[in-house]
Amino acid sequence: MWGEKRTERMAAEMADNGGRADAGGADIARIARQFIEAIPFSQALGMRLDEIGDGVAVISMPYDAALVGDPRTGVIHGGAVSALMDTCGGAAVMCHPEALAATATIDIRIDYMRPARAGERITARATCYHVTRSVAFVRAEAWDEDETRPVAAATGAFTVQRETPQGGTP
Repeated sequence: MWGEKRTERMAAEMADNGGRADAGGADIARIARQFIEAIPFSQALGMRLDEIGDGVAVISMPYDAALVGDPRTGVIHGGAVSALMDTCGGAAVMCHPEALAATATIDIRIDYMRPARAGERITARATCYHVTRSVAFVRAEAWDEDETRPVAAATGAFTVQRETPQGGTP
């Protein structure tokens, strides 16, 4: 699970805020940053939280030659793009008003539309558009500096671990 110990601590902080991740914009951003920092892979990819709130997250990562999948073209490996989109989806779930605690990816489908251009930052935007008792649903897109032409599109399902009245997760 997403940095399990830190995620548990963030869930406890949300419980202190009445069980909601959206106790305030600054709290949402702080919790989301902690979420990203708890994942060593996100740190290795240089992910940066650009926007967060009300079920929407925007996270980007810089171009890094160490992440190139095709040395001939300099194109970033699709695995790095998928990690960015997955992390962004998890952050979108965690800041949704109805997703009250921790999350983990159940399933994610990514359709690659074109390679990201070498040397350009890649940005993902995820929206958590529906939350059930135990599952949250997300849509995401990623792009390079040309925002009109997506690099990839994704849909995903994420767990929703809600707080119990005693302050723990069920």
